Amino acid sequence: MTPADQQTARQSPLLARLGPPVQDKLLDGAVVLAAETGQTLFLQDDPAAAVFILLEGWVKLYRVAPSGVEAVVSVMTRGRSFGEAVALKGGIYPVSAEAITPARLLRLDGVRLRHLLESDATLATSMLAATYVHLQQLVEQVEHLKARSGVQRVAEFLLDLAAGDGACTVALPYNKTLIAGRLGMKPESLSRAFARLRQHGVRIEAAVAHIDDIEALRELAAEDPAKPWLR
Repeated sequence: MTPADQQTARQSPLLARLGPPVQDKLLDGAVVLAAETGQTLFLQDDPAAAVFILLEGWVKLYRVAPSGVEAVVSVMTRGRSFGEAVALKGGIYPVSAEAITPARLLRLDGVRLRHLLESDATLATSMLAATYVHLQQLVEQVEHLKARSGVQRVAEFLLDLAAGDGACTVALPYNKTLIAGRLGMKPESLSRAFARLRQHGVRIEAAVAHIDDIEALRELAAEDPAKPWLR
């Protein structure tokens, strides 16, 4: 594990609230894994044997309905952790996890974590805090799906990728089909949203978004979705 890997892990929601000694205990014995694009990390209903912290790349969490339809639950990037709640109680994973770009992850053994929990109350508090972060993110995701238009959801997605103000160019981190799934849209709806964003200074060229004015895009994302042009 490199010093940069350790820093990423220590700053993750899972470990950030812990003191260095407890962080060291958790990182001792952790294994760094490399995953290729399309590689499955675990499947829905597999025994939850580990917690993961993403060091590099992107990972999608998804469920597959009995009909075979895939529903994207979340897309994780650097510094995010997943698997805490079920691994800590020895349950099963409620989702599948797949690398959607080349990725590096830190794997923390679930059995070892449970043993540490029994002897360190601060660790239990940190686990609860990390689980709360995931719950809060899911609530925000549902709110965005229910209370934001498709154009606004795409605008917010681009804002999350952008840095600073003014004009900027951002790379779309994964393919447009997955972006659509992440935003609760069909691919054709995503294409229409991209087209509508042109009048707001956003141009999509292949896997790159050119944004003329970040502040204007923020204002669009915050607009009342009842306006006809946002539907």
